[in-house]
Amino acid sequence: MTPLRSIPDGFAEACAAQLGVEASPMLEALREGEPSRSVRLNPSKPSALSPSGEAVEWCDSGVRLDADAPSVTLDPLFHAGAYYAQDASSMIVSTIVKRIVSGDSPLVVVDACAAPGGKTTAAIDSLPDGSLMIANEIVPVRCAVLRENIMKWGYPATVVTRGDTAALARLGETADLIIADVPCSGEGMMRKDADAIAQWTPRLVEECARLQREIIDNLWKLLRPGGTMIYSTCTFNRHENEENLAYIVDELGGVPRDVAGLPSCIAPGIDTPYPCYRFMPHRLRGEGLFVAVVTKQGYSAPHTLDADTSASSRKKSARSRKQHEAASGQACATAAQWLDYRLPLTLTAGADTLTAFPEVWMPLLRRIERVTTVVQAGVTVAQIKGRDIIPHHALAMSAAMSPHAFTQVELSLDDARDYLRRNTLTLPPDTPRGYVAVTYGGLTLGFMKHLGNRSNNLYPAEYRIKFL
Repeated sequence: MTPLRSIPDGFAEACAAQLGVEASPMLEALREGEPSRSVRLNPSKPSALSPSGEAVEWCDSGVRLDADAPSVTLDPLFHAGAYYAQDASSMIVSTIVKRIVSGDSPLVVVDACAAPGGKTTAAIDSLPDGSLMIANEIVPVRCAVLRENIMKWGYPATVVTRGDTAALARLGETADLIIADVPCSGEGMMRKDADAIAQWTPRLVEECARLQREIIDNLWKLLRPGGTMIYSTCTFNRHENEENLAYIVDELGGVPRDVAGLPSCIAPGIDTPYPCYRFMPHRLRGEGLFVAVVTKQGYSAPHTLDADTSASSRKKSARSRKQHEAASGQACATAAQWLDYRLPLTLTAGADTLTAFPEVWMPLLRRIERVTTVVQAGVTVAQIKGRDIIPHHALAMSAAMSPHAFTQVELSLDDARDYLRRNTLTLPPDTPRGYVAVTYGGLTLGFMKHLGNRSNNLYPAEYRIKFL
């Protein structure tokens, strides 16, 4: 049984003043309730061995785990990107995107405060084909985690940036959809994170509300006319939630949008005329979350990918490939054979790597590079070491990898765990020499190099599982 959590007196008093009849049962749930466990499946990486269980009511791909379920770290499919461990409440982003997006035109999407990447990948699952995801995080350590999680999810049309939202605002009205899961006082995480309890003060709430207004102002400049912002926090107080929604509507001219068909366990906003949604731990199995959807007035023509299939684009793509092949020799020619994706990809040679990025979004990528730090764009396909062209781990995770590029060897559970530890494995005797993709549950875990009498484990050292 979980010991009672000590809730700050000032927080309890603030809840009683702001949340009305919701305050008492919510505080009881925070003091005594057990946080739930859940994962969200990756629709682009199905596996018969993926976790199964009770569905999350508001997310088709969400699965609830039993309290005594093993850690996801023990499951090779987690490391293959088959699913993401995420609180059930946050999965609502996938459903909201699915409900508000109309048509098949590709979108430019910005997740402005994206780490660790749960809402980024949730949105990716519901976007029209060919859409570009720009995931931004200002904190370097958190940005590294974001980059890793996006790599595992495998969607090639992504850009990871590191910077302030003021830098992104210099792009002007560019984004069709913005996810603003803003830094907050973290009241909704008190059951999962003791630091959320320890750090809470009324001053923190005030500071967060001010920062949120700055972020909102920056992102509103980035949003195209007719575009939509999904605003969310993991906190309960009205200053960071309903009052910021009122600011977007009353001061910036945003139009609040209703999301129809949500389960009744999701509570409406408190003392507000505008539609918004509260996930409260005494009402449902999930942690605290506030979310609102607001559209910027006006109209912008949809993006098109027509140029991808035009004759001029094919000629341009061919010229681009020839230029890169001339620049990096056999490397680009080899790497191109490893790729098979529904959008034309441009290969770019770095100092010792080759990266593939959707050709149609290259002009926007160049604009992004001029205003902020780009940490990753597209898929790192290969590393070049002297004459060796080594497939990169990001390629193994990516939907852009051709299923016919490498011999595939399916591993047992024990061997898959050994691979993730970077232990030595013995491949079947009939395995051809060269680079081999090792799989578990039909999904690629990474690469090995088979030398005939032995094999080298190429799983990245920085991702090695030490305690598996």
